[in-house]
Amino acid sequence: MEGARTNLGTLGFLCLWITAQAQMKIPPETVQQWASVFSVQLRELTTKYSGSQLLQKKLKDVEPIIKMVDLNGNDLVKDYSDEIERLLGKKMKSVKRLAESAEDADLYHEFNATLQFDYYNSMIINSMDEDGNSPDMGAEFPLEENEHFNNLRVNMLMSDIQVPTNVFNKDPNILNSIYNSEALNDVFIGNFQKDPTLTWQFFGSSTGFFRIFPGIKWTPDSNGVAAFDCRNRNWYIQAATSPKDIIIMVDISGSMKGLKMTIAKHTINTILDTLGENDFVNVIAYTDYIRYVEPCFKGTLVQADLDNREHFKQLVDELHVKGEAKINKAMKESFKILNEARMKGQGSMCNQAIMLITDGAMEDFEAVFEEFNWPERRVRVFTYLIGREMTFAQNTKWIACNNKGYYTHISTLADVQENVMEYLHVLSRPMVINHDHDIIWTEAYMDSVVRAAGQSESSEQLVVISNI
Repeated sequence: MEGARTNLGTLGFLCLWITAQAQMKIPPETVQQWASVFSVQLRELTTKYSGSQLLQKKLKDVEPIIKMVDLNGNDLVKDYSDEIERLLGKKMKSVKRLAESAEDADLYHEFNATLQFDYYNSMIINSMDEDGNSPDMGAEFPLEENEHFNNLRVNMLMSDIQVPTNVFNKDPNILNSIYNSEALNDVFIGNFQKDPTLTWQFFGSSTGFFRIFPGIKWTPDSNGVAAFDCRNRNWYIQAATSPKDIIIMVDISGSMKGLKMTIAKHTINTILDTLGENDFVNVIAYTDYIRYVEPCFKGTLVQADLDNREHFKQLVDELHVKGEAKINKAMKESFKILNEARMKGQGSMCNQAIMLITDGAMEDFEAVFEEFNWPERRVRVFTYLIGREMTFAQNTKWIACNNKGYYTHISTLADVQENVMEYLHVLSRPMVINHDHDIIWTEAYMDSVVRAAGQSESSEQLVVISNI
């Protein structure tokens, strides 16, 4: 049997050798003939499927009236630039009209704690109760398919309101804000008449409601929940806070084990989710020594784009607790990174903040702030006290209050989302006071509004936004 294998192997080698020898003896004339036949077949195939003969015929028909013109590349680029500027300028003017209208409506409105006001709630419209009657905020709202809006059923004459499930839809603050924003309906319609290329127009309120034009029927998820909250969307956050440099400091000492560390990791991920491509970030874990979660980013800030945010999340998930917490070294390192970025003109060149996530601050940290942040207090410090214990709450609160930040206590996973979002309100205050109306273009993102409306179609688009 072994000999048979050897003979077969030898036979196989001889076959290959004979074939190779035969290839080497093919006459050049034969190869030339093959090439000629192949070229003819290839030409016939391309002629058949490319339509080149038809194109040549049409070209001959119009050849007498065609003339060659030299084009100036600089003029072409300028024409393209002017056209893009015109198109984008229309969008920006639409946003400015909405911002001005919303401000005027709020200026002349007096808050009414007992306001009774029925609005079109996108979750309830066109529905009936058990007796066949329309419920509050669920009146008839005409909807028709519209090709311009992905064939969705929409109302081109009226906007309606989406309110997240975790927000009371008859809260006085909600009712007053919605009543104010009714003035936007005419602006929505006017904007679309001036610029028919517009798609969705919307207004996101800090109270939690979302006004969208054209009006749609909002379909909840399988559990009947409307989880969409406009305040968590990147376009809202970018408009509310302007670009920012963020250092996230997380305590990974032994006292943070168990549920505390789980809450801390969720807090970090939630902070990262509030950042966008205009922001810069780094994450430092500390005990009695400093550990960059990504050593390659040591001593610097990196753009908070999607890839970097996801990379940080993966590394944060791998953190383990040990040792004793020493806040001073990590705080000094954070200030040095931010100060150096500001001095070198790096990072966002705008807001700067440190996010301290810990179950308690026990050291004498005042000297650090005196050296690096006082009296200008250019860097805000936000503190997140993790766990149910309140032993070091006073120290943690003192750090935030003396550095123009905000203190929050996060005792459960359910507390994370709402408490993390508080820092956005603090960063937005100077913009509101100064009446800044920056026009911001977001990066391209999937059209969540279409998907949230319960439709299978979605599209990728840019969003232009302004803060008010």
